Amino acid sequence: MLAYVIRRIFIGVIMLLVMSLVTFVLFFASPVDPAQFACGKNCSPELREQARKSLGYPPHQAGVWESNIKGPVVMWADFTKGIVAGRDFPADEAARKAAPEQVVHCAAPCLGYSTYSVKTVNSMVSAAFPVTFSIALAAVILWVLFGVLIGVLAAVTKGSFVDRGIVGASLFAYAFPSFFIGTFLLRYIAIKFGWVSVPAYSPIADGGPLKWGVNLMLPAITLALLYMASYVRMTRAFVLESLTEDYVRTARAKGVTQRVVLFKHALRAALTPLVTMIGLDFAGVLGGAIITESIFNFNGLGKLAVSASNNYDLPVLIGIVVLAGAFVILANIVVDILYAFIDPRVRVG
Repeated sequence: MLAYVIRRIFIGVIMLLVMSLVTFVLFFASPVDPAQFACGKNCSPELREQARKSLGYPPHQAGVWESNIKGPVVMWADFTKGIVAGRDFPADEAARKAAPEQVVHCAAPCLGYSTYSVKTVNSMVSAAFPVTFSIALAAVILWVLFGVLIGVLAAVTKGSFVDRGIVGASLFAYAFPSFFIGTFLLRYIAIKFGWVSVPAYSPIADGGPLKWGVNLMLPAITLALLYMASYVRMTRAFVLESLTEDYVRTARAKGVTQRVVLFKHALRAALTPLVTMIGLDFAGVLGGAIITESIFNFNGLGKLAVSASNNYDLPVLIGIVVLAGAFVILANIVVDILYAFIDPRVRVG
């Protein structure tokens, strides 16, 4: 088992390195000079060269910018080194020696430095991450809890009015995009009828768990509703499939109650494929809550990514992309390890 875990972690690290390298190549190895965007519209060649140095890109060589792949690889190597050992900014060594009082140290794991915001990417991500994580956590609790329970209810009442109503409602909810759901909830539930206050993120340390949960309710429902509809249908299908297995019929023949058959045998087997869905969906929500955060004006990773994109703040964009990719890879590793515990046959090969 230990060898399997080590192998999966090693593969995950390799995937993360490759993903980060591809990210740098896509962002910087293009016909467009990133320093031009970082410098602004009215930018002289001298200022553009300073912007290039602040981004950590090698000096411009006329005629070879479009074909030069060395620059992104060098920047990626510096970025990877910063993840392990930290970095000092500005990236240009001569600039650091000329003005040592302006040197900013970014401790490991360093995701870079934003010359636009004059902050380390770590500090910006650290401020935004708790917001996104809180929304994602509240959403995953809602969609797993209600999605699984409602799916089990639909499976138990297969063919009845309740089953048809649940399946129809889940398809109806699945048809609505998250921006429509979020706008509807904010416009009517919070603003027009005033059933809840307009959401504003409140950390647990400031307002306590109750205020934290109440303010997350509408954003969490916005994210959870779409996933919940999918989990209802998946749980229903998995439970119905499990109920037809031989071991379930054997348990019923032995006189085991329907409750035990359902929750101890059928649901336990049905939860196995749901583990993969939960892990990957949670990682996806962490990296993709852009629309929800924009609707409710929550300053999370999604809103930070939109702001960085508008300002062409490449270091922040790269840091967020690498962080989101790391969460997806980590979720895959955790799911694979959980599978290995559930089914030892997975460890072979």
